[in-house]
Formats: sequence, C-alpha cells, structure tokens
Amino acid sequence: MTDVKDLSKFRSYQESPRGALVFLASTAEKAERYDDMCKYMSALVSYTSTEKADLTVEERNLFSVAFKNVIGARRASWRTLNVEDGKFDDLIADYKKKIELELSGICKDVLSLLEDKLVKNPSLSKESNVFYLKMIGDYYRYLAEFNNTEGYDKKSAEFYGKAMGVAEGTKESPGLDPTDPIRLGLALNYSVCYYEILKDKKKACELAKSAFDQAISKLDQLSEESYKDSTLIMQLLRDNLTLWTSDQSVTVEDAEEE
Repeated sequence: MTDVKDLSKFRSYQESPRGALVFLASTAEKAERYDDMCKYMSALVSYTSTEKADLTVEERNLFSVAFKNVIGARRASWRTLNVEDGKFDDLIADYKKKIELELSGICKDVLSLLEDKLVKNPSLSKESNVFYLKMIGDYYRYLAEFNNTEGYDKKSAEFYGKAMGVAEGTKESPGLDPTDPIRLGLALNYSVCYYEILKDKKKACELAKSAFDQAISKLDQLSEESYKDSTLIMQLLRDNLTLWTSDQSVTVEDAEEE
C-alpha cells in the first residue's frame, strides 16, 4: 500500500488530495489493512482542518471504522490477558504492559485529532459535533479501562455529557431526534461508561431507559434510511437494561463493537 508521504508524486493526489485519501482509506478497509487506513484518515483530517472543512458522513464513518478496528484488536487482546491466571503471572503482567502502551498510544493519537482539529472546525455540523464529542468520550473510556490513576474516567463522562447536551438541544437550538442513530449510540456508550467505568448501575439504567423510551415514542417518525441502525441500537439498549437489572455478572459491548 502506498505510504502517505509518497502520495504527492501521483497526479490523482495532486488534482484531488481529499478524494485520493478517501479512496485509499476505503481500499485499505477492503483489504483489512486498518493501520494503513488510520494513516490515510489522519492525513485527511489534517488536510480538512487546514481547509477548515468538516468531514462528510462517509469520511466521518471511515475515520471511526479505521481506529475502531485498530483499537478493538488491542482491547480484545488486553481482555484475554486480563483473565489469564497461573504460574507465569509475571510474564503476563509484562505482556499486558506492552499492550497497554499500544492502547495508550492509539487513544492519544485519536484524541489529538479529535480535540485539536475536528471539534475546533468552524464549519462543524451539529451531527458531527455530537459524533466527535462521543468519540472523545469513547477513547477516554478505553484509556480508563486499564488506567484508573489519570482521571480518564471523569474525562470520558465529561465529554459524553457535552455530547448529550448538544444531542438533546434546547428550545432555541433543537438537537438530534431521539431516534437518530448518533444520539442513540451516544446514549448506549454513555450508559456503558456509567456501568463499567464509573460503577454507577442506577445512572446507567436511567440513561439507557430514557433513551429507549424517547426513541420508542418517536418510532413512527423514523426514516427508512436510518431504521436499521436505530432499531439495532435500541435493541442493544434494551438488552443491556435486561442484563443490568438482573443479578447476572455480565460484560457489555458498546455501539462501536456492534
């Protein structure tokens, strides 16, 4: 796969750098080359930031997918090692530290792009603003999963709260519809943060139930375009509520991993 640094020699890149980077990111996704995909999307974010242009819906989703796959593989590895037990505990602990360093590096790279470039874009749409603030909450949550000494748990809740404030809106500035997949995904991940990171089961259930009930009341207004995504997340909210209100010890999954 062509490296980002070598792209300037190609006419297609010179004529349409943004289009070339989207094409390469999409191609890397098809080839399951997610590290390459992250490089191309990072370059695209830098380019659009210079141009003071927001990402399109397609670009936004490519950005999320790229880093979701890279971070997801490490999170799965860390979880596997976290339940290992036996006489080689010292070796496992050392191996975990290696993965935690990788997790930390990836999270901080994404957070830098989000906080320093994407959320500061003057042409940001309301949907994009919620999307990016939610992602910031997600990646601080991933950091908090293995590091509870740096205040990442509070940072995660802070940015989820900011995203929810924009998503819900005010009378003067309406937010996103209760059935909007971005708003529902935010509610799902925010409730997971309360349940798994902040250990506040009551608040987690309140958030999930409120989001589900509001979406159900507006279900007849759901557009055909977002029906599948919205109803899937609503099902996840309901599944989590069922598990959280039972006596079972459970591990929940968030919107990205679904």
